[in-house]
Amino acid sequence: MKVQEFMTSKIEVIDGNKSVYEAAETMVDRRIRSVAVRFSSAEGDFGVLTSRDIVFKVLAKGMNPKKIKVAEIAAKPIVCIDKESDMDDAATLMEKSNIARLFVCDEGKIIGLVSLLDVMAAELIAHARGDHVS
Repeated sequence: MKVQEFMTSKIEVIDGNKSVYEAAETMVDRRIRSVAVRFSSAEGDFGVLTSRDIVFKVLAKGMNPKKIKVAEIAAKPIVCIDKESDMDDAATLMEKSNIARLFVCDEGKIIGLVSLLDVMAAELIAHARGDHVS
């Protein structure tokens, strides 16, 4: 099964100069665990900010999220996978990179996101269809 079958295509993007507080508001309001971070106007200059980053790097340290810029704590660069890649390849890349999400890219542009939950869903569907051998 291909990555594009399981990806989430609605990606939230936040400017790297916004505060961590603003990013947290967006994430909580939309009930999402990560946002893409645009560092500059240059095409492809993206990072990722996760709820884990906010909690561990800011809140747990008693820092004020209104005074910390997203760009200060976001991970860069993002890890991309082609939309035509297999979900098994996505799982392998996640494990190798020790990450929970991959951005899906097509010709250098972000078109979606695949998470660990998406990988598990693909595996369940493959087993239900009898497509998986193990």
